[in-house]
Amino acid sequence: MAGSTRVGSARDLCRRRSTCLRYIQRAPGLARGILRLVHARIERRSRWPPGSREKIMRTRVWLPISIGALLFAQSVAAQYYLQTDLVSDERTTANPPDPHLVNAWGLVSSATSPWWVANNGTLTSTLYDATGARRTLVVTIPGPPTGVVFNGGAGFVVRSGASAAPARFIFATEDGKVAGWAPTVPAPGSTQATVAVNNSAAGSVYKGLAIASTAAGDFLYATDFHNGAVDVFNSAFVAVNVPGAFTDPNLPAGYAPFGIQTIGASVFVTYALQDADAHDDVAGVGHGYVDQYDTVGKLIRRVASKARLNSPWGLALAPPTFGAFGGALLVGNFGDGRINAFDLASARGTGEAVQLGQLHSATGPPLKIDGLWALQFGHGNTNSGSTNTLYFTAGPDGESHGLFGNLVPAPAPK
Repeated sequence: MAGSTRVGSARDLCRRRSTCLRYIQRAPGLARGILRLVHARIERRSRWPPGSREKIMRTRVWLPISIGALLFAQSVAAQYYLQTDLVSDERTTANPPDPHLVNAWGLVSSATSPWWVANNGTLTSTLYDATGARRTLVVTIPGPPTGVVFNGGAGFVVRSGASAAPARFIFATEDGKVAGWAPTVPAPGSTQATVAVNNSAAGSVYKGLAIASTAAGDFLYATDFHNGAVDVFNSAFVAVNVPGAFTDPNLPAGYAPFGIQTIGASVFVTYALQDADAHDDVAGVGHGYVDQYDTVGKLIRRVASKARLNSPWGLALAPPTFGAFGGALLVGNFGDGRINAFDLASARGTGEAVQLGQLHSATGPPLKIDGLWALQFGHGNTNSGSTNTLYFTAGPDGESHGLFGNLVPAPAPK
């Protein structure tokens, strides 16, 4: 029809670059990571008199595009991070090899202490400062340790003979034990952790450990991978049974609690697929879930399902200054060594958090840390490092070796 104006699809408009104005906008009211691609086509209508203003026809297309995929839209340092290997059991890195560091798993520090690493392969815990320099103390653990937490309170007292004191560092083990180290138990200068809970007879396989301080007291949370449960203990190491606690009714059969971390007033739990013996995980892309609970075990939300998850274990909340993923929940995959970033302030249609992307190495490709376990940020001192530095542990080569290192934001590769 003479004088009519037609607007085709966004794709059709973009084929004629001379008449397509494209720009990226963040859509108001949308979750972080959802951007609006606006196509504006300029056409003159033949019936307009000379000097009339051009009519702009717009076709808007809403696209779920990760912020990291649109680096051309803003000149900022993106999702790139520099990896530094600090200590290994078999090779010289930034420091000499440490033979104790085999299948380095749990990782924690107090506000002032060095890093404590749970060495699953040697039944020990070794200590390192922010540079990876080893401290002399080596603590023996009565079982293969996995998760480790720091206790600054007066509870969780361990006893041996006439000696008793609050455990300062508490370990979970794969043979169903919870053990605590106190500097004076069984004697001053102690180099061993003391068993406080022993559920080996029940077949418990504790893969992770978290601690929380609540109005009702301090509690420990241990992920029993074999029995598919989160075991809760009060500050006297007595089991606390709350019907329905830490239960996700929509979790598929065969998945069990794997990693666990207290972040703020919430307890985050990762789930991995059990093998035939329900002792170890079955790795695979899409094998994983992440849930958020309150400290009494009430399900708050499903944070993430399948997609890029692959036997997720490590959990950490990034500070705002941590590059493109500042403020994101970081979830480390044991299955493939990748680190995923999620925006907890957002919600997809399912209620799950929007995945922002994965951390990439300083050279460009996605980071891949073989046998990745824990993720923890420093406390801002020489013992544990900068609050903007992400420390990690790993059990490379099928958990037969160990690695302790860190990640810091890096500029985009040239």
